[in-house]
Amino acid sequence: MMSFEMNDRKKIGLGLTGFGVFFSFLGIIFFFDKGLLAMGNILFFSGVTLTIGLKSSAQFFMKRSNFKGTVSFGVGFFLVIIGWPILGMIVEAYGFVVLFSGFWPTLAVFLQKMPIIGWLFQQPFVRSVMFLWHLFLLRSYFYLPSFMEFICFCYNLIIKLQVHERC
Repeated sequence: MMSFEMNDRKKIGLGLTGFGVFFSFLGIIFFFDKGLLAMGNILFFSGVTLTIGLKSSAQFFMKRSNFKGTVSFGVGFFLVIIGWPILGMIVEAYGFVVLFSGFWPTLAVFLQKMPIIGWLFQQPFVRSVMFLWHLFLLRSYFYLPSFMEFICFCYNLIIKLQVHERC
């Protein structure tokens, strides 16, 4: 059974992860400053590694289903380092979404229970978009599709629903 107690290593890891997100945010605010973005990436990666442990993070990043996300996150980090921060952040964002796509339902429930933001996430339009995304991910269980495939899936689903309503 896994232990969810908060020891000093996990506290430091969460702090590093938070600072990594903060430095990445500052790097984007300051017109994609590559120094801040690189520092944010290093802190985020080391924070995640400290929080869940070296063995668990190696298993997480090397899992077959996460391979595409790991490679794109690494390529994005490399692009930030060599001086192409905008393209690097786009590639990293794609890798981040692919890597942490399994955590989105948990995050959605957490956001719905927050006092102010929860009201926004409980609106019908936002709930329907989240429902469509969930259906799309269920349709492609072992395959994380691209954003354009998601748009095409939603469009086809809406067309089918409209044709069904006319009958």
